[in-house]
Amino acid sequence: MTASTRHHVPARLALTAVCLGFVMITLDATIVNLALPAIGAEFGEPSTAALQWVVDSYTVALAAFLLTWGEAGDRWGSRRVFEVGTAVFVLASIACATADSLPWLVAARAVQGAGAAALLPSSLALIVHQFPDAGARARALGVWGGMSGVGLAAGPVLGGLAVGLADWRLVFAVNVPIGLIAIWLTRRHVTETTPQRRARLDVVGQILGTAALAALVAGFIEAGHAGWGDATALGLIGAGVAAGIAFVAAEKVITAPVLPLGVLRVRPFAVATAIGGLFNFCLYGTLFCLALFLQREWQLPALVAGLALVPLTLAVGLNAFVSGRLTHRFGERLPIVAGGLIALVGAVGLALLPAGPSPVLLIVFSVVFGCCSLAMPAMTSLAMNALPGKAGIAAGVLNAARQTGGAIGVALVGGLLPGTAMWIVAAGYAGIVVLTGLVGPPEARS
Repeated sequence: MTASTRHHVPARLALTAVCLGFVMITLDATIVNLALPAIGAEFGEPSTAALQWVVDSYTVALAAFLLTWGEAGDRWGSRRVFEVGTAVFVLASIACATADSLPWLVAARAVQGAGAAALLPSSLALIVHQFPDAGARARALGVWGGMSGVGLAAGPVLGGLAVGLADWRLVFAVNVPIGLIAIWLTRRHVTETTPQRRARLDVVGQILGTAALAALVAGFIEAGHAGWGDATALGLIGAGVAAGIAFVAAEKVITAPVLPLGVLRVRPFAVATAIGGLFNFCLYGTLFCLALFLQREWQLPALVAGLALVPLTLAVGLNAFVSGRLTHRFGERLPIVAGGLIALVGAVGLALLPAGPSPVLLIVFSVVFGCCSLAMPAMTSLAMNALPGKAGIAAGVLNAARQTGGAIGVALVGGLLPGTAMWIVAAGYAGIVVLTGLVGPPEARS
């Protein structure tokens, strides 16, 4: 082993540790979807609305606590926050695997989401810290984004295997060894960031932000189940909007807000944040929708349904790796626009799927749709570079927007048939392309 190789080994192991934590989060995005019918059958709760909460209790908690954990990483050190988040995620996964009722599972999923909220911003902040060189950082972000694709791609296979050959509880137990390895590697090979002195945490903003997101998602789920004229749905949506307005008002006057509104006046960062929300809205809504569609409408067993989703998730993973290289060579705009346009075509194709099984069409349009991930590392790079020196808050805001979009996507389009849902998703990708035009050329942003 040469001296140069020895020099790079710790950096690679540090990146591996960070990516393993991220893989757990993305793995759950697809591995749980395939287990939902089995979970509903065991607990006697087959309604789509109830199963949506198994997904959205996780994503709501994840989105709600991202900003607080991003701030905590800047305050106490990102490595410490990463380790705490991983430990919480592992313990909550054990609670999910041993749940004896649907409410218990939903509650454990929420705790799992709170742990994941610590992992996302701290993992990005640690990459920025470990790779100060811009080129090396772009490549590391490409690997980080690609590893999320690995989690997405492995999810359907592992979920289908768990349900088809053993038990749905294994979809949560698989997180335990991954998390323990991530903690061990982090303690040995990841260096701590420099803690910064900050004012007290914004408790008021945290409460109002969580209330707004939870109420809106609950309202969207209820509206999808009972109709948009339902009084409960409208009341929840109204409460969510009111809490959101109060949240913005509070953030304007609080000394150390959980969401510094000033960062949204930085155009590239605001655009990247909006793109992130739309991206997860489209991807998470699509994965939830197709997982139920394949098992309920096409009557595919869980294992076969999982295998049917592999072309999509594999394409997501491969294109995320490609995006890192494209971003390093051509900048952020090209991969984002390319990903949005190609995914739009794939979404239209999935919208036209027949009611009966048509595996060839599903595979073709799934692969096209999977090119959406060309935008993923690129939008992350755009956001992180737009706020130099504020890696924690940048990662927190970006991923809060992404997970909020994912929660709303599952609530709004997850329970629809592809013929309706995918037209909404296509409109979302069109929005991503339009938003990218607002960034401006690289020279105008330097």
